[in-house]
Amino acid sequence: MDRIIADLRKLVEINSVSARTEQKECPFGVGVRKVLDTALDICGSYGFRTKNCDNMIGYAETGQGEELMGILVHLDVVPAGDGWNYEPFALTVEDGKLIGRGVTDDKGPAAAVIHAIRELLEEGCVFNKRIRIIFGMTEEAGDWIDMEYYKQTEEKIDFGFTPDADFPAIYAEMGIANVRFTFDRTRTCFEDIEGGNAVNMVPDICRARFRSESGEILSMTETGKSAHGSTPQDGENAISKLMTCFQTREDCQLSSFFRDCIKMEYHGESLNGYAADKESGEITYNFGMIRTDGDTISLTADIRYPVTFRIEDILEQIRKHMTSSGYGDVKMELLYNEPYVFLEEDGPVITKLLEAYREHTGDMGRATVIGGGTYARAMENIVAFGPMLPGRELTEHQANEYMFIEDLRLAKDIYKSAIRKLAAE
Repeated sequence: MDRIIADLRKLVEINSVSARTEQKECPFGVGVRKVLDTALDICGSYGFRTKNCDNMIGYAETGQGEELMGILVHLDVVPAGDGWNYEPFALTVEDGKLIGRGVTDDKGPAAAVIHAIRELLEEGCVFNKRIRIIFGMTEEAGDWIDMEYYKQTEEKIDFGFTPDADFPAIYAEMGIANVRFTFDRTRTCFEDIEGGNAVNMVPDICRARFRSESGEILSMTETGKSAHGSTPQDGENAISKLMTCFQTREDCQLSSFFRDCIKMEYHGESLNGYAADKESGEITYNFGMIRTDGDTISLTADIRYPVTFRIEDILEQIRKHMTSSGYGDVKMELLYNEPYVFLEEDGPVITKLLEAYREHTGDMGRATVIGGGTYARAMENIVAFGPMLPGRELTEHQANEYMFIEDLRLAKDIYKSAIRKLAAE
């Protein structure tokens, strides 16, 4: 494990929050370019063939054959946010844990995959397919320009997986939509308000200046607990908590909207946006960001919707309810929509992945559905596979993100067996 931890340390210590720039040498920021170079250097030192694809994306490849297996990882991370007890961009090893931004999402899994293949090569394993680790740069940013660039300029992947979810394996992912609600600031009691670091994170802090009912300008800060936007129930939404302090204000449309339509709910019941199916469960809403821009206040929600629904139909339900409830002048916009992924639960790739997982854990659990969005959406015949084990606390996108050393070791061993089954047998 020493070599894995050493390489993971090199990746974690780089602040690789993705931000679009006009610079060709670092189109997603200096840190993102640096972490790509670092990952390619690590792979090159182990004998992989590497390529930087115009700084937009990169990959490391080994093996031989016509068929190409892809392993899609991402090296960008969400912002650190508040509440850390450790330096987020430094790897801390404490009490059997690896602590730092990205250790579970997705730098730790990237290191596990690299070393799974390294060990197979050192053991003399002969691959009958080529294996290509593709290092993405904008997964957390949501636009996935990197993967689009790859598909336009590089060889198509035949099949593969992304180590960016849960074990045993994932055969379906719910749809993801970002929706913005825009309010006329002059119809609220707020001078300005700001909360959240990314729409796919539960906001852990919200700050506001507001007019009291007597006309005095006051300030307020509310704190919460961050979590991944796909599991808002695991966090405490600081924006929603702040709004509860204004529930009795009838002169504030924004707080009234929270009181009447959002509340502290996760599934959109009061918004008339509830949806559920047996394939993927209930819809979730994370009101992840709020910003003031002149005389407008924008509130942005991350919505994970079931695989048998269309986001347009859900939004139409919400729009009708807003109009009938007196909020028809609040503008609602669909900013982003990534349709769901739905593959055969018993397909050949998932079958071999489950075999590898079961051999190392004895757990006969079946493939599942998640609300999270992974690079499995970016290409055909890609499924999400690990690294999180059943029952473990999910800390991605949270302060003090961590992974047990023993879990990273086990993930590496599972990936090693899976890669052998998929590319050498």
